[in-house]
Amino acid sequence: MDFEWDEETRAVRAHVMDVARRMFRRDRREVRELRATMRELGALGVLGMPIPEAHGGNGAGIVAAVAALEALGEAGIDGGTAFSLGAQVWAVQMPILAFGSDAQKDAILRRLCSGELVGAIALSEPGAGSDLFSMRTRAEERDGRVVIHGRKAWITNAPIADVFIVLATVGEAGGAFVRTAAFLVERDTPGLIVEARTPKLGLDESPMAEVVLDGCEVPKSAILGRWGRGAEIFEHALTYERGALAAPFVGAMKRQLDACVEHANERKQFGGPIGAFQAVSHRIADMKLRLETARLLLHRFARTMASGADATLDAALVKLHVSESYVQSSLDAIQLHGAAGYATELGVHADLRDAIGLRIASGTNEIQRSAIARSLGVG
Repeated sequence: MDFEWDEETRAVRAHVMDVARRMFRRDRREVRELRATMRELGALGVLGMPIPEAHGGNGAGIVAAVAALEALGEAGIDGGTAFSLGAQVWAVQMPILAFGSDAQKDAILRRLCSGELVGAIALSEPGAGSDLFSMRTRAEERDGRVVIHGRKAWITNAPIADVFIVLATVGEAGGAFVRTAAFLVERDTPGLIVEARTPKLGLDESPMAEVVLDGCEVPKSAILGRWGRGAEIFEHALTYERGALAAPFVGAMKRQLDACVEHANERKQFGGPIGAFQAVSHRIADMKLRLETARLLLHRFARTMASGADATLDAALVKLHVSESYVQSSLDAIQLHGAAGYATELGVHADLRDAIGLRIASGTNEIQRSAIARSLGVG
């Protein structure tokens, strides 16, 4: 097992870190405008890293992309922007790369990589999340076109998205079998309605909303992949998102740890630094352990995906461990900073608000535990 990045990946990571430290050097209570930030990240090359040059990316590959996104988190990118960036790159761009036609790639993928367009994937519904068979949104062929009816909920980037991947049921269902298809739907398509933003506990810079499809009519050329095979796109998107979305939050855990070490050495109580107390130093040791195990799982996932092997289990392990670790380390960071950590002025609390959302997104952690157990022959 080789845990070292090659020279090119290290150089990419260092460049992204340098630029991001200037880009995100700000008061964490300030909310940036996401579209402008996405254009900056597109210009930096981050959005196109896992996409080949032929389709508008820079061909760096998933290992380098994960390393760069981890650097963004360490440099101080806010959790909401990191979440929206990940949702676009892994759940919109990668499915278009894998399943899209040449025309779709030329028309949409290039502009997503540059940051000109913002993308969203409309999977979840008020009554359906990880359970694809409960999806109620329906598409039917009519006079050579496709008409979509339904409602999607908790759609990341929806308020500003220019293009949506919409998943819907198609044809007749028999028993537990549901045929599905995915469609590329542009924002100005009649019948696609984006409702008011959904208020959230955290991930403030990542806008979310419900999307209504009220007789939304698209040409057959809008089909992504094959009719009746939307489940392939569903699984593809979630595998990438569950694993690679964690990258900037692993970087954020490194930033957290560094801040806590500095605070423990500088803060004086009872005649010495608080880091001299085991209650403090052991908490920091646990933060380091979580960081290193999270990083190992993340980069094993990236290398597995790069090799073309099945990374479904790796993705579930990364999603579960990183999100749980980030919550616990965020609680530790608040505790170590005491009253200053609980107050909002320093912004230490912001990581906790973001971290809680990661336990729910892309399939709850209960779903991940069940998937891991099934892989072991349990249940």
